[in-house]
Amino acid sequence: MTTQFDVTRGRVTADAAPATVRMLDAAGRLLVDAPPLDDRQALDGLRAMLLGRRFDERCVNLQRRGLMVTLAPGIGQEACTVGSVMALDTAHDWFVPQYREAAGQLLHGLPLKQAFLWHMGSPYGFFIAPGTRMLPFQAAVAGQIPHAVGLAWGLALQRKPGVVVVHFGEGGTSEGDFHEAANLAGVMKAPVIFFCQNNYWAISTAAPLQTAAPSFAHKALAYGFPGVQVDGNDLFAVYQVTREAVERARNGLGPTLIEAITYRLGMHTTADDGSKCEPAGMRDEWRPRDPLIRLQRYLQGRGVWDEALGAQMDKEIAAELDAAWRDAQAEPPPRLEDSLTWVFAEPIPRLVEQIRRHGEDR
Repeated sequence: MTTQFDVTRGRVTADAAPATVRMLDAAGRLLVDAPPLDDRQALDGLRAMLLGRRFDERCVNLQRRGLMVTLAPGIGQEACTVGSVMALDTAHDWFVPQYREAAGQLLHGLPLKQAFLWHMGSPYGFFIAPGTRMLPFQAAVAGQIPHAVGLAWGLALQRKPGVVVVHFGEGGTSEGDFHEAANLAGVMKAPVIFFCQNNYWAISTAAPLQTAAPSFAHKALAYGFPGVQVDGNDLFAVYQVTREAVERARNGLGPTLIEAITYRLGMHTTADDGSKCEPAGMRDEWRPRDPLIRLQRYLQGRGVWDEALGAQMDKEIAAELDAAWRDAQAEPPPRLEDSLTWVFAEPIPRLVEQIRRHGEDR
């Protein structure tokens, strides 16, 4: 069985053959009559993915030098977050990340300086500026999913036009947070999109050990909303599927579960080595499917990208990263008050007393 996405009927159907939505093959050849993004938009998407990758690479380097805390890079999975964010309206829609979504966070409005700060362990890095519709990244697996559903339900109750996209890995679907949130979202028709990045491994646990269902997209059947499986390394397909899910949610038809098939080309985190669990050669098999290479090949065929333009992008991004890193290093050390002020809308008496006593002790 496999899940098909029927936008018109807004329901999951099943047949005997797998069907993964794909618009670009690994060689960058277009598989549909017309792309969902024009050349300018595709170049913007490529740059956003490249920024996310170079940021992750820089952070891994800094962490190895003892200048950052443990982090989870999203190398190889950038099309998932960038494609989904490109389908959002930043004036109304919310992006809720797990911990591997830096490329999407940066595109949705997180300043580079703050992205560096949260990898440095500073509470300032978790501050989301007013007007930026995004939650901070979440280290607890699936802990952000109930928050995203509550946020989406709240928008619906207030009759606001916003839609919420929440990202998580396939391992997150084994958590109660996922099931409880998906059940509530289905009942309430909350305008939320569950975006599951299936990179085959939850640290060392292979996907077949996470579920006996034919796909993670099938889990939507239990909650009464559509599920769809998409090539997560295909920016065009991710964008198109997310855009349709956004339209469905905005029209009051409720949630969608998107399962994006991708692969982690970098480490799981800087604190472990996920490659020890992978079959020999599996990562090498996935490298030619790199989402950046795929889109570069497409745009090169269109005559709008070449190695010179790629080098220029890299040079500009390196300068942006250098400047943001300098600014992050110049940030004053955080105060205790900064860690406690943003816990509640109005500080509770116990926190007020702790801050007062801390001031007396200094």
